[in-house]
Amino acid sequence: MSTQKKIILALTGLALLALLILALMPSPVPVSTSSVEEGHFQAWVEDEGQTRLRDPYNVSSPINAYLRRVELEPGDTVEAGDPLFELEALPAPALDPRAREQAREAVSAARARLESAEAELESRQTRHRQAESEYQRLRQLHERDMVAAERAEQAQSERDAARSTERSARHAVEVARFELEAARANLEIADGERARTDQPTLAVRSPISGTITRRHRCCEGPTQAGETIMEIGDLDTLEVQVDLLSMDAVRVRAGMRVEIDRWGGDDALKGTVRRVEPGGFKRVSALGVDEQRVPVMVTIDSPREDWAELGDGYRIEARFILWEGDDVTHIPTSALFRHQDQWHVFVVEEGRARLRAVETGRRSGLRTQVTEGLSAGETLITHPSDRIEDGSRVQVN
Repeated sequence: MSTQKKIILALTGLALLALLILALMPSPVPVSTSSVEEGHFQAWVEDEGQTRLRDPYNVSSPINAYLRRVELEPGDTVEAGDPLFELEALPAPALDPRAREQAREAVSAARARLESAEAELESRQTRHRQAESEYQRLRQLHERDMVAAERAEQAQSERDAARSTERSARHAVEVARFELEAARANLEIADGERARTDQPTLAVRSPISGTITRRHRCCEGPTQAGETIMEIGDLDTLEVQVDLLSMDAVRVRAGMRVEIDRWGGDDALKGTVRRVEPGGFKRVSALGVDEQRVPVMVTIDSPREDWAELGDGYRIEARFILWEGDDVTHIPTSALFRHQDQWHVFVVEEGRARLRAVETGRRSGLRTQVTEGLSAGETLITHPSDRIEDGSRVQVN
C-alpha cells in the first residue's frame, strides 16, 4: 500500500474517532441565566390592604320610631348640623276584633261617666246657688242684728263648701270628657295608620362635615333605637390598613416608609407607618391555612389631589421598606441553593457552569443581597437543575 493511501486511511480513522467521541459526549444543558447587579436595593414586606376612615361616624336612630325615606345617598357631602333623616311616631298598632269590641265598651263607659259627672255638676251648682242665696240673706239679717253672728258664719262656711264641691264636680266633668276622647281615639284609629303629616318629627343631624360613605337604610319603615342608618366620614383623613403576617409585622416599626401601589392610579403613593396594633387575630387563607395577622395602620403622605378618587374600603397593595441602600450587589433569589451548609451559585464561564460559594445578606421578594463571592456583571444560572454540576457544559437560552 502506498504511503498516500496510508495517510488517507489514517485521517479517515481519526475523523471517525472524533465523530464517535463527539457523539458520546453529553450535550450542553440548556439553562436560564441572569446577571449580577449592583445598585439601589430595598428590603421590604408587601401585602394587600384596604383604605379606611380614621374617625368614622355611625349615625343611628336614637329612639324606636318610624323612619321617613332617606333622600341622601352615598357620596353626598354634608355640613355639621345638616339634617340627615327624619323620624316620626310609630304607626298605631292594629286592633283585633276583641280589642275593637273592648274599645267600643270603653267608649260607652266613658260616655256614661261623663253624663254622671255632668249630672253631679248640675247638682253641685244648684247646691252652691242655694248656699250663696242663704248666705246673702243671713248676712243682711246679721247686719240689722236680727241673726246671730254664729249663724251667718255657718252660712258662709256652707257657701264655701258648696263652691269647692262645685269646682271638684267641674274638674270631674273635664276628666270624664278627656277619658271619652281617649276612648274614641283608640276606637277610631285605623289598623297600621301612620301619623298625620302635620305631626312633629325628629330630625337627626350630621355630627361632622364630611361625606356619606354608606347608607344602610333608604326606605321608610320602623326602626329600632341604636340601628345604624348611615356612615359619615371625612375622606381627607383616609388611611390604609394592612393585615400583615405576624412574622412580618414584628419587623415593621412606626415611622417606616411605605409605598402604596396598585390602587388604580398611575403612580405609587407615599405613606408612613402610623401604628402597629399590639394584638393580632387568626384568619384562614384561601388555601385553608390558619394565619396570624396583625393590623398595621399607614398614613397617606402624598398630596390629597393625587388620590382624590380613593374612597373607604378600596383595595391597595402596600410595600413596607424595611431597609434600603445604594451600591448593593444583589442577585435573583432563584440562583441560590444550599450545598455543604453554605449558599452557592453557578457562574457561567466560557460555556461551563462553575460552582461558587457566596455570602448573602438581606432578602427582598425575588432578590437577595450578596456580600461576598460575586461581582457585578457576572452571569448566573437561575433555577439550576440536578443535571448541572461544577464544570458542566451549558447552553444559555
